[in-house]
Amino acid sequence: MTVTLLLEPLPADARDEDLASTFRQVPADAPALRVGELSTQRGDGVFETIAVTDGHAQETGPHLDRLRNSAVICELPEPNLRQWRAAIDRVVGLLPAEGEFALKLVLSRGVEHGPAPTAWLHASPAADFSTPRAQGVSVVTLDRGYAHDAAAKAPWLLLGAKTLSYATNMAALREAHRRGADDTIFVSSDGFVMEGPTSSVILRHGDLYSTPAPSGAILHGTTQMSLFDHLAETGRRTEYRDIRVEELSTADAIWLVSSVRLAVGVTELDGAAFPYDAEETRAFNEYLLTPRE
Repeated sequence: MTVTLLLEPLPADARDEDLASTFRQVPADAPALRVGELSTQRGDGVFETIAVTDGHAQETGPHLDRLRNSAVICELPEPNLRQWRAAIDRVVGLLPAEGEFALKLVLSRGVEHGPAPTAWLHASPAADFSTPRAQGVSVVTLDRGYAHDAAAKAPWLLLGAKTLSYATNMAALREAHRRGADDTIFVSSDGFVMEGPTSSVILRHGDLYSTPAPSGAILHGTTQMSLFDHLAETGRRTEYRDIRVEELSTADAIWLVSSVRLAVGVTELDGAAFPYDAEETRAFNEYLLTPRE
């Protein structure tokens, strides 16, 4: 089952509108976008993907906050988060009460010469990630092509925004597959761990869990933040820091975490077998499948 809603974006400070009248459902086989839509012509827009698990939209607040931040970085009109939350509730209410779904939120610059912006939500069944969750993934490290502090020097690269321009990320995954691996960990040109094409990276050394320090060059992961909150609440140590590439090989365990796939453990790194903690990965996913705000 799929559900699509088209939004008429409201100004961020709009308060009194009938929110339900600002979005409408369209049939899955009906045309929804104009040919001149800049999201498809130039990737000029931002998005978020929310996991919907057994009728609950996971981490809606953090995803909406990140959508707003991405819009600000890209100089798009700031989204009205009340409107987006109401639209999310509408979509979730139309989905089955059981199962896992991926709900994508898209805010585009619109059609060249207007109207602008355009926005929509689209929910579809999530892929079956039971095997990578249970068995882990093999990864290769790939150079992202810029230094870990590039965002401060070149803000026009929009590195801190979750934009629709994902061609590089998909090319990196294809390169990983060519090398016989499942996924990729990006590293900076000056030797620091960054993130995966669609995931955040978590390392464990002893009883310390670490992830690359938030910066304009790394997308701050909503799932990673939720998992770190859970680790801290259960008495485990977490930290954000600059992580050198060499530290990957010294970790006791590595995970890639993302909203829909959740937590997958690394079983192979750059062609070499890597320690895989199946029990902790199972516990992570057990937590991540519970309702989370």
